[in-house]
Amino acid sequence: MKPPHKARPQRSEELRGSKRRSSGRDEDRPRKRDFDGPRKRDFDGPKGRDRDDDAPRKKELPPLPPGVESRNAAIDLLRLTGKGFTLDVALEICRTFNALEGSDRGFARALASTTLRRRGTLDEVIAQYLREPLKPKQTNLADILRITAAQLCFMGTEAHAAAWSAVELSKLRVETKGYKGLINAVSRRIAEEGKAKAEAVPLRADTPGWLWRKLARAYGAKRAGSIAEAHRNEPPLDLSLRDPSAKIDWPEEVGARRIGPRTVRMSSTQVRELPGFEEGLWWAQDLAASLPAEILGAQEGETVYDLCAAPGGKTMQLASTGANVFAVDHSGPRTIRLRENLERTGLKAVVLEEDVLKWSPPNAADRVLLDAPCSATGTIRRNPDLLWTSRETQVPDLVRLQARMLDKALELVKPGGTLVYAVCSLLPEEGEEQIAALLERRDDVERVPVTEDEVANLPVLTKEGDVRTLPHRMQEDGGMDGFFACRLRKNG
Repeated sequence: MKPPHKARPQRSEELRGSKRRSSGRDEDRPRKRDFDGPRKRDFDGPKGRDRDDDAPRKKELPPLPPGVESRNAAIDLLRLTGKGFTLDVALEICRTFNALEGSDRGFARALASTTLRRRGTLDEVIAQYLREPLKPKQTNLADILRITAAQLCFMGTEAHAAAWSAVELSKLRVETKGYKGLINAVSRRIAEEGKAKAEAVPLRADTPGWLWRKLARAYGAKRAGSIAEAHRNEPPLDLSLRDPSAKIDWPEEVGARRIGPRTVRMSSTQVRELPGFEEGLWWAQDLAASLPAEILGAQEGETVYDLCAAPGGKTMQLASTGANVFAVDHSGPRTIRLRENLERTGLKAVVLEEDVLKWSPPNAADRVLLDAPCSATGTIRRNPDLLWTSRETQVPDLVRLQARMLDKALELVKPGGTLVYAVCSLLPEEGEEQIAALLERRDDVERVPVTEDEVANLPVLTKEGDVRTLPHRMQEDGGMDGFFACRLRKNG
């Protein structure tokens, strides 16, 4: 018998967040969006727990029971992504998450990430035990049910621990206190049969309908399914070496291995605790994200413009060649991060806070890298919040912006100079079709095909000689993000 209640959560398409960022970048930084820091109300936690440290308090609240604190932090992370913050930004600013230590911290992150990756499946499983959809404002209730189902269906959590902690979580917020019975009943039903029901949910449930259709049109239904499957899996940690020939004594347990031109891949999530962090010997950057700067071919002493640069993964790559790098980004907070990364690694670049479309330097550059604002659909496996915050209606505006930025970037290149256009998008209209349109409308630019040795023989080249990476490729070795990059020469 179904539990006695009247609510049923909305389907995932109805509960998606409404805010978006304009582009995606290397995974060690926030996505390309205007972010000037959180407002007071953006810090998560139940009422009475999210006030400033210096604010007057009537009394200290008791600590949360063991096991509840980490799950409460996961709820707070989900709430922040629903407000439009990317998961990586949420991890930085969420007070309840940053109060955690050790395994609790890792569990909260994994729980939030798993819930975002499998939200479509979770919603379908939960819906089978509810009679009516939840109201749009009942996001806290929906998220409690989701993280509970995620633990039971995908994370191997003991049924008692998942159900008990869910009930305890419901007591922390006014809007969920009256649903303790519902939460307990649904949790126990999912514990009994939810895992089998989750396995029966179609693969495409975890991909928004608009994105699935675009991927199927671009790559075929079978390959779209493989991409969707790759999005379900937690990616490895990729580090780009400041000196590709460097030898670092990595801990044996992280399973570090070399891959690509300068990447070390491993399973660790404790980035700051790894050897070489304080010395600036490396930075976190997906293998695919490192390729655009590699194929630019910057040389010592050349002038290089890195457009849309913050927070600096590609800037550091370019600076490590000895080139004179000018890193341009319009956002003050992001350029702060860029300067911090350069300081940690000991690399040099001129950082400019400028609107690329309005920037007019006195001289043209030998080489220009344009990592353009985009839908960031190629970074979903590292930023699963994108599944539920991206909108199809945003793509046409981004395509128009990219075309304008391409034309501007060509103005900044010397005759005979090189431009690399890159986007972390899976959508052809932001990549292949964007370049086709450029070559159609302009006769002063030509494609310069990339060779296999320039990308360490990775299986990423198209027949035209462009770089196209897809998340399902090299899955046996951890895969990679989705990127497109094309190298162009400006004719004199």
